[in-house]
Amino acid sequence: MPAKDNVQIAPADGTLGVLIPGIGAVSTTFMAGVEAVKRGLGAPVGSLTQLATIRLGKRTEGRSPLIKDFVPLAGLNDLVFGGWDIYEDTAYEAATNAKVLDTSLLDQVKQPLSAIRPMKAVFDPEYIRRINGPNVKDKGTKMDKAEMLMEDIQQFRKQHNCSRLVMIWCASTEVYHRPAPVHQTLKDFECGLMKNDPEIAPSQIYAYAALKSGVPFANGAPNLTTDTPALLDLAKERNLPICGKDFKTGQTFMKTLIAPGLKARMLGLNGWFSTNILGNRDGEVLEDPGSFKTKEETKLSVLDQILQPKLYPELYKNFYHAVRINYYPPRGDAKEGWDNIDIFGWLGYPMQIKINFLCRDSILAAPLVLDLVLFMDLAQRTGMRGIQEWLSFYFKAPMHAPELYPEHDIFIQLMKLKNTLRWMRGEDLITHLGLEYYD
Repeated sequence: MPAKDNVQIAPADGTLGVLIPGIGAVSTTFMAGVEAVKRGLGAPVGSLTQLATIRLGKRTEGRSPLIKDFVPLAGLNDLVFGGWDIYEDTAYEAATNAKVLDTSLLDQVKQPLSAIRPMKAVFDPEYIRRINGPNVKDKGTKMDKAEMLMEDIQQFRKQHNCSRLVMIWCASTEVYHRPAPVHQTLKDFECGLMKNDPEIAPSQIYAYAALKSGVPFANGAPNLTTDTPALLDLAKERNLPICGKDFKTGQTFMKTLIAPGLKARMLGLNGWFSTNILGNRDGEVLEDPGSFKTKEETKLSVLDQILQPKLYPELYKNFYHAVRINYYPPRGDAKEGWDNIDIFGWLGYPMQIKINFLCRDSILAAPLVLDLVLFMDLAQRTGMRGIQEWLSFYFKAPMHAPELYPEHDIFIQLMKLKNTLRWMRGEDLITHLGLEYYD
């Protein structure tokens, strides 16, 4: 439905502050990459906001502008970065330690990265067990810490003269937790903060502080964060967009490409075995069974939702699905994902697919961070609030309304994203029906 009359998008004027819990491999690769692109040292490969086009109208019209020319996004020169970390390293030092990007490239963006010093983090060793650092807020209740974060946000806004802010979680995976009574209402949650309720995780404290400060929040990890009634209500009450969770980068990205193809051709699945070796800080944290359980839940949910075994029991009812992650320090950020897929075809005859994806975790994640920052800012300026399901494209376990199942098929997700942009600008939504070409 055209939306020229009812969708107003505020202009992207002024500076957009990007606040990041976790100044590690992903966030420093993102920040260094933006600085490199600004200086013409590399291309923003992997970013829809920078490179993708969007078709408008009929195929015969030949209208396919770049997304960044079609909707009013913040420019790369308008971004300023800040964040929190348990280590005191500047973004330049953290990027050097992460060993994702070459030293020769990092040295060319040393000045802006060296200026980014992490603020003291909210940290709880019960939630992230394999690492510890000195740069933490160690006094007061969880509410006191939330208020300290709000003060950090306010100071950052003032210091950099930001007209708008976005927060995106790029820190480690917390241990697995289910929603508890403290997450049911905002009042319960705020009482829990004051009473130091152990069910309130650091990521939830960051999200609360962001939303109370009028800042949209995106969750790049599989943690239970804004996907609780208390924080969902706060986002709606403050008219703020939220989205998550867990960046869809390597192995799960492959699953959301291949599984829709198998289902489209009605090919059966007997089993899908996935294993990973990973040597960065994320790999180290995921050695802890609690953090791995959080990650495993998001990785395992994808196939069930795409293949719909209840609708197609003869093809998918009893397939075996396993996911393993192994910490292997020599690999660093260069993750290797192996998939063995046992499928069957006509008359039940078996076949196999083998995938060996030698990927770079942070290289795949960095453009997702950029797109989410720019799209979340756009959503806020468009007056969109609560869960942004149109950004499911970027996540392993996309947030969704309670009565819906999540959409994991990457091709449907992309169609939804682009149709949302068309709707924002009053263009016709594209259904791909195309009968009019053959009348």
